[in-house]
Amino acid sequence: MSSTPFIAVEGPIGVGKTSLAKAISEHYKFKLLKEIVEENPFLGKFYDNIEEWSFQTEMFFLCNRYKQLEDIQTHYLNQKIPVVADYHIFKNRIFAGQTLASNHYHKYMQIFDILTKDMPVPNMIIYLNASLDTLLERIELRGRNIEKQIDPSYLMRLINDYEMFMAAFQNEHPEIPVLSFNGDELDFVSHSSDKEKIFAAIEATLHKGELTR
Repeated sequence: MSSTPFIAVEGPIGVGKTSLAKAISEHYKFKLLKEIVEENPFLGKFYDNIEEWSFQTEMFFLCNRYKQLEDIQTHYLNQKIPVVADYHIFKNRIFAGQTLASNHYHKYMQIFDILTKDMPVPNMIIYLNASLDTLLERIELRGRNIEKQIDPSYLMRLINDYEMFMAAFQNEHPEIPVLSFNGDELDFVSHSSDKEKIFAAIEATLHKGELTR
């Protein structure tokens, strides 16, 4: 069954999600959906004191991503306009599981399940992963002041959580193709040949799934 392409690019902090989503958007002329990050008023406080500010931070992200996806469904997907996003809303579960105390996590997931019940679901996931050293190097290169406070141990836990979550996701959703790329081996920002490898895999998946463009 054909459907309008909705691609989500995912992976841990600093792996290159937004750069790749922009490249895909420009190459295929898809609508680009970018997550709100630096606009989160709690994020700086969160990196200073995760335990104190995690619930506020995660709720802000959840509500904003819900609103973004609602708008994307109405204004683009319903109009058969392809979309590429630099996130999948499932990332909220990864970060919430990492940062929230059990009582807050239970309340959070109740809200998450309600909000995401009827949300549009991507029909292709691009998963970027990389080692801690690579992520730290790229975070430093992009120079966001707010990210200078990130604890490497927190980032390492996210790397592991993403690996476990993506393995489970592929088992639970075999109908959604997942294209995985190792950021230690590919640098699609600096090397056009690496970017072309990713585009070739996307193109093959678009045709295989008979997704309309």
